[in-house]
Amino acid sequence: MHKLVLATGNKGKLAELSALLAPFDWQVLPQSDFQVPDAIEDGLSFIENALIKARHASRLTGLPAVADDSGLAVDALGGAPGIYSARYAGEHGNDLKNLQQLLSDLKDVPQGERAAQFHCVLAFVRHANDPVPVIAHGIWHGQIAFDAAGSGGFGYDPIFIPDDAQSAASTQCTAAELTAEQKKQVSHRGKALRLLVSLLKGEQLKGEQG
Repeated sequence: MHKLVLATGNKGKLAELSALLAPFDWQVLPQSDFQVPDAIEDGLSFIENALIKARHASRLTGLPAVADDSGLAVDALGGAPGIYSARYAGEHGNDLKNLQQLLSDLKDVPQGERAAQFHCVLAFVRHANDPVPVIAHGIWHGQIAFDAAGSGGFGYDPIFIPDDAQSAASTQCTAAELTAEQKKQVSHRGKALRLLVSLLKGEQLKGEQG
């Protein structure tokens, strides 16, 4: 069985990736098992930050590593909050303040001009200095609502109305009103995870043939 370190201590992400990779003989371990401190995310894009975290985890564990970086990009704000999604209101991880700040910034933006996308980039490195990392990018298109709705999910989910919500639920709704299973099928993270697993399966097959 191949061992892989996930550059997060998030149990939800660990369970999701573990379930997808288990059939391909990958054992996913959280970086917290190795006392790996958080990396300094000073990149200027989701891809750069995902790579920084993956290389950091691989360097300190000696194992192949996967890291993700994700966030929300709003067209009317030039792509903001982007890589600063988790600290948009100035305080890292305060979902309610971030959400309120975004609604405030968009208060004068009319219906039809509130397009946004959730992005999730997953980076896989075979070793810390891997020159050809595997990158999987998932995008979830939608609109920003005028008011929050729903108690599920996290982050900006209560104000994000997916373009594909109609196909995931009986009526149009926010990401926070989808079930966990519905969200997994259509979300940026679900798309990125499935793409990464497909790419890693290809890597494994190439290794066996080589």
